[in-house]
Amino acid sequence: MNREDIRVAILRIEGTNCEDESFQAFRELGTTPEYVHLKQLTVRGIRNSRRLSDFQIVMFPGGFSAGDYVRAGAILAARIKSKLEGDLREYIENGYPMIGVCNGFQVMVELGILPGLDGAVARRPEAALFTNDSARFECRPTLLKHVNRGNSKFTSRIPRGDIRLIPSAHAEGKLIFAPERKEEIMRRLGENDQIVFRYVDPKGNENAGYPWNPNGTEGNIAGITNPSGTVLGMMPHPERVFTPYTHPDWTRKTVKEGAGRAIFESIVEYVQRTF
Repeated sequence: MNREDIRVAILRIEGTNCEDESFQAFRELGTTPEYVHLKQLTVRGIRNSRRLSDFQIVMFPGGFSAGDYVRAGAILAARIKSKLEGDLREYIENGYPMIGVCNGFQVMVELGILPGLDGAVARRPEAALFTNDSARFECRPTLLKHVNRGNSKFTSRIPRGDIRLIPSAHAEGKLIFAPERKEEIMRRLGENDQIVFRYVDPKGNENAGYPWNPNGTEGNIAGITNPSGTVLGMMPHPERVFTPYTHPDWTRKTVKEGAGRAIFESIVEYVQRTF
């Protein structure tokens, strides 16, 4: 598949943001991104209506969808699941990639598509993204170590063990699981090679505490995939460091490319190889 034929849906409703950075990232790589309002997917007969199957990549951007009322991402997830559960399941089972960043990760967890241990779309969430241990909105540079062993379709361009500065900005980023399933889920995430990134300190310590882990997630987990590696959720924002010029140290260091660019390139190359 040629890059210009790869259509990317940047999904949005009231309160989403970072869609512009996401759009520009995919456009820079030669694909055809499109802003898609949820109503275009759920209301038939309207002008510019769309189907999930029209796209080869779907992105859930960051922000505060529906004002984060009830819980972060819960309202957008409920709207999607009520109208598009079947389409969503088919999309994932066909191997098309989806990425959710920050609020997008929260939406994916609420939808039940991450961690995805109970099927492509679980009947109810298997996890939650809870209030940061600091009880504050944390907006800071974070260091992410790539720990995936090869299952992730989003990091083929990132060497295992590589550490990259990708900023975080969230108030509810602590990944938690039901106490009765916590040990089982953590074990299965490891066995399935679903953990993609961990927060680390400048020495690469994977057990680093606050502020390097800005939310308190056990295991310093910053991003996970579903078992097939085609659905990625992460709290830090790779679209914000797509170019070296948006890196906080770009005037003090020689940064050849943005730390987040390789994630988007890996997604696009996966689609080119597969479809």
